[in-house]
Amino acid sequence: MPRQTQVMKALPELIRAEIAMNGFMRFDRFMELALYCPESGYYEQQRDTVGRRGDFITSVSTGELFGQLLAFQFAGWLEELRVADCGLRIVEAGAHDGKLAKDILSWLESNRPGLFQQLHYVILEPSKRRQAWQMEALKSFAPRVRWLSQLDGSTVQPSTGIIFSNELLDAFPVRRFGWNAAEKKWFEWGVTAAAGKFVWAKIQHPEFRIQHPELEAVLPDNYTVEASPAAENWWRQAAGNLARGKLLAIDYGFTEDERFSPARTNGTLRAYFRHRVSDDLLSNVGGQDLTAHVNFSAIQKAGEEAGLTTENVCTQPQFLTRILERAVREKSFGEWSAGRARQFQTLTHPEHLGRAFRVLVQSR
Repeated sequence: MPRQTQVMKALPELIRAEIAMNGFMRFDRFMELALYCPESGYYEQQRDTVGRRGDFITSVSTGELFGQLLAFQFAGWLEELRVADCGLRIVEAGAHDGKLAKDILSWLESNRPGLFQQLHYVILEPSKRRQAWQMEALKSFAPRVRWLSQLDGSTVQPSTGIIFSNELLDAFPVRRFGWNAAEKKWFEWGVTAAAGKFVWAKIQHPEFRIQHPELEAVLPDNYTVEASPAAENWWRQAAGNLARGKLLAIDYGFTEDERFSPARTNGTLRAYFRHRVSDDLLSNVGGQDLTAHVNFSAIQKAGEEAGLTTENVCTQPQFLTRILERAVREKSFGEWSAGRARQFQTLTHPEHLGRAFRVLVQSR
């Protein structure tokens, strides 16, 4: 039997064993195992999940321009922080295959060599397997890059510089809550097993509340929303590790006021497999990506409670366009080729990656 088939079989059996202990499993635990289970989780498997041959396209997979624009912006931020004998860090959380890090470091080495020599690039990656893939991709920058499994305040000194993530927060496990219109209360969606497959189960969790409870009067039965305490906790931890500098997230999501829409009665959780979007979240466990839109209002609040100042909440097109305008004025990108123009259009056009992606910048 091929190894991948054996792996795919092991993960459903593991989930069934946990379900058998309690009769159900909370969805955030199901999502955690489906994506991150050692050896058999979606992100742990050695295959190309991004790009035309993968399951989805990211800003990084469109070409080098995205990383180059970020590098130009990062250089400006770091120059403001730069003092004599002060080590500067760029900390990237969730570096996937290392391509974005390579694009950023390549541009800085070529265009800001003095800053590059003062810079330490840190990748937060809990998976040893992914660390190995990233090390291979970044071997030409080996003296400049180090890896950490997490931002542990007891072992990692606070950073002066930039901590950022690109399409990371949407992959944190989420809890799913539904509205019982008849009983006028919220319940939680869990997962159980029946007839050889995974199915949804309702769990009572009356402690869940929404920011605008007056909306409950018009919500249809079973209206579903997600919450990601894990993403919010990670953001607080990152904020606590930032001594001076910027904390940046680029991801697709909404504000709290935008979460509730008649068009999204089943929430924002989606599965991605070979560029097809599906609502069948409980099948193909470990073989498909699971993501949910980020609640940027909750993330922003978490950072502000940790003492950060919110500098910018905008769309990806707005963020990248402002960077490009400054880069063009400073003549930092040389000739603007047709290839770069196509990349920029893909990154910013509302029919492509510019539609749902948001940017949050906070600072200390």
